[in-house]
Amino acid sequence: MFSRLLAAGLAGGLALFVLPSPGAEDALTALQRSGARGSGRADVAESGRNGAMGAPAAAGWGSIDETAAIPTVPRVPGLPFLQDLINAAPAGSLLKLDPGRYSGPVVVNKSLTIDGQGAVTVDGGGKGTVFVLDANQAVVRGLHLTNSGSSHDSDDACLNVRGDHNVIEDLRIDDCLFGIDLKKSNDNVVRGNYIRSKPFDLGTRGDSLRLWYSHRNLIAGNVIEDSRDMVAWYSNDNRYLDNAARRSRYSIHFMFAANNLVEGNRFYDNAVGVYVMYSGGGAIRNNLFSHANGPTGMAVGFKEASDVVVEGNEIVYCGVGVGLDMSPFEPDSTITIRANRIAYNGVGVSFLADKEGTLVEGNVFEGNLTQVALGDAGSARHNVWRGNYWDDYQGFDRDRDNVGDRPHELYAYADQLWMEVPYARLFRNAPMMEMLDFLERLAPFSTPVLLLRDDRPVFEKSRASSERAGQ
Repeated sequence: MFSRLLAAGLAGGLALFVLPSPGAEDALTALQRSGARGSGRADVAESGRNGAMGAPAAAGWGSIDETAAIPTVPRVPGLPFLQDLINAAPAGSLLKLDPGRYSGPVVVNKSLTIDGQGAVTVDGGGKGTVFVLDANQAVVRGLHLTNSGSSHDSDDACLNVRGDHNVIEDLRIDDCLFGIDLKKSNDNVVRGNYIRSKPFDLGTRGDSLRLWYSHRNLIAGNVIEDSRDMVAWYSNDNRYLDNAARRSRYSIHFMFAANNLVEGNRFYDNAVGVYVMYSGGGAIRNNLFSHANGPTGMAVGFKEASDVVVEGNEIVYCGVGVGLDMSPFEPDSTITIRANRIAYNGVGVSFLADKEGTLVEGNVFEGNLTQVALGDAGSARHNVWRGNYWDDYQGFDRDRDNVGDRPHELYAYADQLWMEVPYARLFRNAPMMEMLDFLERLAPFSTPVLLLRDDRPVFEKSRASSERAGQ
């Protein structure tokens, strides 16, 4: 009763208006037809908005299904026009460029291998897209692409890809709104590139690497800094391996995308690590998430997603380690959180609602301000908690089998207040809140809520976990 009165007092005089989101049933049917298992919202026209996904009607080459026009005029006077060299190169040949600076724009509409050997700059002149690859089985390597336009309406980018089975590697991309933009492009390799956006405010930068209706691409060994998002829309079966992303908004954001693999990446100082939204299938394995902080700071997040595995990750110093919003969403589906180290975060695992279907096993929970939190008055005990290490476990291991003699049970006492009343989070670690929590544990004012029960808690974390922690 005391907790409820205090919650009412904190909430008094404050109101929060949340507009309801549209339903997802129609989009779900469409996603299942396209192979994406998960829920979604209706596909809406996107052109004309920041970060639009629709046909680039204002771009220099028309809509997404039209042939890209060959440019005839350089944008930077006084520089050699790279398009002239590409026009003269036979299909299937190797075009090895002399070192120097060249003018864009460029359109490649035939199978070529273009090699700048790390000593060639292509300048877009501050307008439109710098380089368009409208071909199959081409190679673009060792170029510095820079100085695109800044229009979101025309998706101005350093490199726009519209083809299959291409290799794009060892590019340096900077001062561009969008970095590499793949539209309806499948089975490409995007490897070893450096991508940096224009120096705009975070929300008005372009996306570093974007996939739109693009499947089975390999995104490997790229370094991304100071961009907005790396996104995949309606794009299935792609692999993101060994990339690094720093100081962006979303390291990777999946929307309506199925069966994508994120493995061996390093994500530092981004607002959000990997967010899976209206999507299904795939895995997030063996990545490092660090310092995803701020009001929305989260290492891994799910929104109405299903059948995703989160395994073997290092999740440290983030606002929220793993956040689940109505996930898993599909009936008889799961979210699996296994063998991760979730340490020194504000909240280890956060559930927005009391929903079952999550398996949490074999993880290390240590140093988190709050191990598990609920966004309402419910509980997470309907999910499966098994064989995790908890640094706040209160028990013994008398038979030395490294399993605690008693279950680990986590209750919500006064700390439930900040879960139920968002405004109380400001005071979460204040002395008054700490005192209330202590008093409620000593002599509860009301019945505490059992948040979870792990029947077989690990007593000592493994040597591998200790080594990962640098201990």
